[in-house]
Amino acid sequence: MVRKREKFRIFKRFLSERGLKSTSQRDTIVDAFLSVSGHVSTDDLYRLVNKKNADIGYATVHRTLKLLKDCGLAWERQFGDGYARYEPASEMAHHDHIICTRCGHIVEFANPRIEKLQDAVAKERKYIIFSHKLELYGLCPRCQP
Repeated sequence: MVRKREKFRIFKRFLSERGLKSTSQRDTIVDAFLSVSGHVSTDDLYRLVNKKNADIGYATVHRTLKLLKDCGLAWERQFGDGYARYEPASEMAHHDHIICTRCGHIVEFANPRIEKLQDAVAKERKYIIFSHKLELYGLCPRCQP
């Protein structure tokens, strides 16, 4: 498992290789992002970061999230509502998502039978799969009538 300190090193090396500055504002944003669990939007992370440093602007949070994605430390997810959400990349096994279309609650899950079935379908059709995502949309128990 890659520790937070190593992830900071990866991020700083990524910035340096691209001629970008490593700033205390970016460090605050990266620290906050790597401390969250689950999925955060730019708005979510901005609110969290703003509590630590009110001088950090929304655009800085947005650009830093894009940099985290570009260097492989964040995964960007689109759940059909027009908002990008980010989750810290991890060595965790592949997982899929169930999304409530009313409240937006997201549940991560993994199911080996689904993975085997997807592999079988690809093999049957002579495809080589590089990646995939499975998203299920519906109403969570709290939002059901």
